[in-house]
Amino acid sequence: MSDPRAARIPFAGSKAAHLARAALAGLPVLPGFVVPHSEPGEHLKEPPYSDWSGDRAGDGDLEGLRRAWQELSADGTRPLVVRSSSPQEDTQESSLAGQFASVLDVQGWHEFRAAVRTVLDSAHRPDGTVAAMAVLVQPMLAARVGGVMFGADPVEGRTDRMLVSAVRGGPDSLVSGEQPGTNYWLSRWGRLLRTEPDDPEGLLGADGLRRLARLARQARGVFGGPQDIEFGFDASGRLWLFQSRPITAMAARPARGARLLGPGPVAETLPDQLEPLEEDLWVAPMARGLAAALDIGGTAPRRQLRSLPVVTAVGGRAAADLRLLGAAPPRNRWLALLNPAPGARRLAAAWRVGRLTAALPGLAVDLVADVDRRLAETPSADRLTRPDLVSTLRWTRTVLVSLHAQEALAGALLPEPRATAAGTALAALTESRALGVPDDRMVAAQPVVLALVAPGLGRELRFPADPGHPEGAPTAREGAVPTTALTDTLAALDTLPPPLPSLPPREALRLRIRWVQELQVRLVREAARRLVVRGGLGEASKVGLLRWREFVEALEHGRLPGDFKERLPRAVSAPLPDTFRLAEGGTVVAEQPMDKGKGKGGSEGAGQGVSGGRAAGTAWHGTGTRPADPVLVVRTLDPALAPLLPGLAGLVAQTGSPLSHLAVLAREFGLPIVVGATDAVRRFPPGSRLTVDGATGDVHLREQERQDAQEQREVQEQRSLGQEPQGDIR
Repeated sequence: MSDPRAARIPFAGSKAAHLARAALAGLPVLPGFVVPHSEPGEHLKEPPYSDWSGDRAGDGDLEGLRRAWQELSADGTRPLVVRSSSPQEDTQESSLAGQFASVLDVQGWHEFRAAVRTVLDSAHRPDGTVAAMAVLVQPMLAARVGGVMFGADPVEGRTDRMLVSAVRGGPDSLVSGEQPGTNYWLSRWGRLLRTEPDDPEGLLGADGLRRLARLARQARGVFGGPQDIEFGFDASGRLWLFQSRPITAMAARPARGARLLGPGPVAETLPDQLEPLEEDLWVAPMARGLAAALDIGGTAPRRQLRSLPVVTAVGGRAAADLRLLGAAPPRNRWLALLNPAPGARRLAAAWRVGRLTAALPGLAVDLVADVDRRLAETPSADRLTRPDLVSTLRWTRTVLVSLHAQEALAGALLPEPRATAAGTALAALTESRALGVPDDRMVAAQPVVLALVAPGLGRELRFPADPGHPEGAPTAREGAVPTTALTDTLAALDTLPPPLPSLPPREALRLRIRWVQELQVRLVREAARRLVVRGGLGEASKVGLLRWREFVEALEHGRLPGDFKERLPRAVSAPLPDTFRLAEGGTVVAEQPMDKGKGKGGSEGAGQGVSGGRAAGTAWHGTGTRPADPVLVVRTLDPALAPLLPGLAGLVAQTGSPLSHLAVLAREFGLPIVVGATDAVRRFPPGSRLTVDGATGDVHLREQERQDAQEQREVQEQRSLGQEPQGDIR
């Protein structure tokens, strides 16, 4: 190991070369030697290494190997460890950890030669390739405590933290998965931050942790970056370095000050994954409208509103800036209290808001009337000329900004509406289906039902199933309308209730947003049909791959982007976490709550109560058999869940606004509702017994309550029979 050639990776392999460099730098490395890697045709016969451990080895080679073994093993009295050292392992790109063989506690010459052969044979990979392989030989150390140390925290991506996992004995039982180990999180200077699980045995004391931290800092200096280190303390307490390699999988970590994002405030409007054109049609106007509302209300600095979008798309899914919307507390509460800027901003906006509160209902009525008139005057998409089609699409994007701005202001300044568009839509859908109206005629008969479904360029409208329909039976959505009944159905349309009862300003604005989005869908589909006929687009479904400017350019001048043929639909992405930040490259990093999901009083599952009342029931995720007392547990407050509300005992959501469609509608049903219940879908699986408090936001598992009651009943039964309870029933 002291030979300078041992520090060359092509000659000695990565593992041995790293240890040789560490030893030259003065780190505590055990002595040893390397059986080097050789290319075919060099001093070994082909294939490489084949005769190092066999009977046909050259006399000089075998004799040299035996002398090295005798010196290191004290002529066979000291056990050795024979380890792989391939140039392909322990690299910056891939560790190949555990892919090659190592043999421990090797004693005797013949056993040593067999161990070398085992290591060399492990160079044969499952894919049929043969890796270059050297062999590292060192004394076998009987470690008192051993383990693995990362010079950075790879789980949280923090380079100012270290993670140590230790077990009794050597690190082999830890790295093989036989023992879980005790985990220590350290500062860069070795201060213990936390331990999991608790360490009553005291595997590593404060002095041992400081020495490990010093070793990690030294290794970082030698190799130029944080290292993945295997270590061991011998019986005398001396620390040894067994292995050092680069950390290959550091979790992405957001930059300091990265925005706190979340889907909750916008998931009810845009719950699905969007294509690029859908982002430009729906996310961009929403962001501009909300920014205008926040500016008028003085709730956010104008500089931030101009430079940061209030709503953005991450992997095709809409997410909002939670701090700009006031859905997350400030980073530093005390500094926020001392900062005069927010108060001054609100004071400057107070006169606007005061006048606006009185004027807003009238403004909303005027805007709704303008939108209704334009919608009524717009002919069907196939009758529009190309300039008119483009002009209408431009109008839809502009008017959506105004609709979103007024809708946000109405939600903040006006009293909570008693009637909702979702409630009206649900009633219209139920009555229309009772009259036999098929779903493909539902929008023409009752346009208010669009409030129950999200927009989509490539998705057909699919209305919620009838909650009262027997499970497994066909529904109108599935086309179960008899042909013979169509005449009666069309005749019955005149008996339907009025298409749109009067709605409060905010709900009327919300409904117009959805109507304008549906007009956009029909206009874009017609434009895509024309582009296909003109040639170049290929398939109408690919229109969503265009951005807005590219779409207009193609429609007006027939020019598609040069790379359009290579574009592919987005891969389906997982739903966004409830709260997250973006790291370099747009990587989503979920925000870890400081309280680990425990709310007031330390009750796990606590969120924000958005209604009065308290109820007990059985967790249900909206699919499968519905229990008799269902508590609906969902990720987001999706309006499509509205048909499930009748008969619910309660509603729990991971994200969502108290002013969302579903929350308002649920209050109409008198349901206790909790939003912001962290990780609720995972923690409350179907069948869990829950208690939901809509006032405090507490959600409790009732399984222990049920067990306690059952145990109490068993005690009472035993006593009624004249028997003493047997032991501690707990």
